[in-house]
Amino acid sequence: MTAEAVDQSTQAAPAALEKPAARVSRAELDAVRVDQMPMIGIALLAGPANVIMQLAMPAVGYGVVESRVETGNLLKHPVKRTRTTLSYLAVAALGSAADRKAYRKAVGKAHAQVYSTESSPVEYHAFDPTLQLWVAACLYRGWEDMQRIYGDPAAITEEAYQQGSVMGTTLQVPREMWPATRADFLKYWDDTVATLTIDPPVQRYLRGLARVEFMGKTPSRLFGWWSEIFAIGFLPTEFRSMMDMQLSPLQERIFHTHNKILGAIVRKLPRSLQLFPFNILLADVRWRIRTGRSLV
Repeated sequence: MTAEAVDQSTQAAPAALEKPAARVSRAELDAVRVDQMPMIGIALLAGPANVIMQLAMPAVGYGVVESRVETGNLLKHPVKRTRTTLSYLAVAALGSAADRKAYRKAVGKAHAQVYSTESSPVEYHAFDPTLQLWVAACLYRGWEDMQRIYGDPAAITEEAYQQGSVMGTTLQVPREMWPATRADFLKYWDDTVATLTIDPPVQRYLRGLARVEFMGKTPSRLFGWWSEIFAIGFLPTEFRSMMDMQLSPLQERIFHTHNKILGAIVRKLPRSLQLFPFNILLADVRWRIRTGRSLV
């Protein structure tokens, strides 16, 4: 997919991706074309699993659990929080330089309020690029997993990986922090996963997320079991162990059968429907920018 309305004066940006060790200007980072990473809207089913991976890094986990940004609290404002998170993905992967700049500024205002206190179990600050790198790595890893399940595994290329850096550079991650090659990324991933742990407070938060408890008692009772199957099913083995959550044989059959059927359907859909709701979310972001409304 091709980012829309990219400033033609920044055509040097794609070339910069070939030299990850070199410093790249903010304007170039914002204007990078992402045309080798096809987005699949149905991949949102793996959203809870991806959040679990992100929050498995203690500093990220406690940063979310202890966050003082009430308007971004998933448990209190589930619709708003979900919209802003998914809009970030739409902007990073489909947006123009102007979209990315505006969204980074809006997210930055919220992130400025997310930092540890003396009572926090670990130190953290939402502007820490090492934490943002891990979150971006989880988003990119999720993209690869969804291509294998619902999309085209052949789309997982070195060029797509290089473009995947936008998941982090759209915020404060310097381009040179993104592992230079996909092989380097895999090493970074394995080395980082080996250091992760999910403490009880974060685990309780994530279990509630997996069971959609933020939607209220009735929806959680009706759909929580279904959501939990996908939250666990999309998790790599190491994260299932950290969460102490496993699928039963019946749940495994439901998970794989559902994905097989849905994958066959999605691959036959026209591109606009495959993109949904990311294309709608990007349009909403641009409308909010034009009308001066809040983005996050």
